[in-house]
Parts: sequence; structure tokens; C-alpha cells
Amino acid sequence: MSSAFPHRNLRDQVEELLPGWQSWYPSLFEAACDLGILRARVCDLSSLVLSRRHASIYNEAVQAFREQWSAEEPEEPSRDESGNAFQLNKSDSSAGADHSE
Repeated sequence: MSSAFPHRNLRDQVEELLPGWQSWYPSLFEAACDLGILRARVCDLSSLVLSRRHASIYNEAVQAFREQWSAEEPEEPSRDESGNAFQLNKSDSSAGADHSE
């Protein structure tokens, strides 16, 4: 793999390992699986719940983005006792004050 192009597409990777793969395999994905480019991941049954699975995939994507672009994590918003996020604006700080004279 060339260091100038670290992220190549699947077709390029398969063609590098097996030129003419089309005569042996009906699809690019089958060739990639047999060549070990694509691998299945064994997972816990609880991870098959879509909301958990999508959260995991989203978190992996965010982490990969941060690593690639040297991005820092955003600051967590403040939370009240019930766990609800809130943000105090300057105008909010005087909202409860009595301005009548």
C-alpha cells in the first residue's frame, strides 16, 4: 500500500491482490471476503439491538474522524440535578430579577 494514498477503495485493494478477480467471483464483496480484506465481526447479542449498534458505529466513526483530522472533543454542556442539559445565557441570569422600582 502506498503511503501517498493510505485509503484506497475496495476495488483497488482486490485488484492489487487478485488481478482479473471478475473471472473468479460473481461480486466484488465475495472476492474481498475470500481475500481477507472484508472480515465479519463476532458480536454480543445485545449489540444487535439497532439503537445500540448504531450508537457504536456512530461513535467509531466520530473517533476515526477525530483521529484523522486531529479534532478535539466538544465540551459537555452543564446539567441540572435531573440530568437535563442547560446553558445559561447572560440575558437568562437576570430573567428572575425584579426590575420594577
